Amino acid sequence: MSPAPPADGPPGTILHAGCVALNGRGLLIRGAAGRGKSTLALRLMAHGAALVADDRTRIARQGGILFASAPPTLPPLIEARGLGLLRADLLAQAALAAVVDLDRASEGRLPRPATCDILGLPLPLLAGGDLPHLDAMLIQYLKAGLADTP
Repeated sequence: MSPAPPADGPPGTILHAGCVALNGRGLLIRGAAGRGKSTLALRLMAHGAALVADDRTRIARQGGILFASAPPTLPPLIEARGLGLLRADLLAQAALAAVVDLDRASEGRLPRPATCDILGLPLPLLAGGDLPHLDAMLIQYLKAGLADTP
């Protein structure tokens, strides 16, 4: 079990990104405006993931762990483009396991692992810009992670 940050939260940053979590593993969803961050979050929620934050996510570092939460002023809502704002229960926080970038295209069938740095810590970076069944792949990733490849 991950250590919990103090109630008032350690200093951090707010990113233009959404976040969901499954089985205690958080996934930060980033991409340009209109790329489908909220839509992907909704698809993952339909598979059992919990919403941590939509549109803006607070990231705080506690030792070697990055925690995601909704900024205190963010209401418990998620945008459903073409329908409106939907109410959602927010998970208070999640330890980040990876970042999916909707602006980044995949590099072949078995891409090399990539990372990105947030607050001085590396996180796995997953390309998601061109994968038609991204939601199903990410659910399995959150459940079991990537296999070691030669």
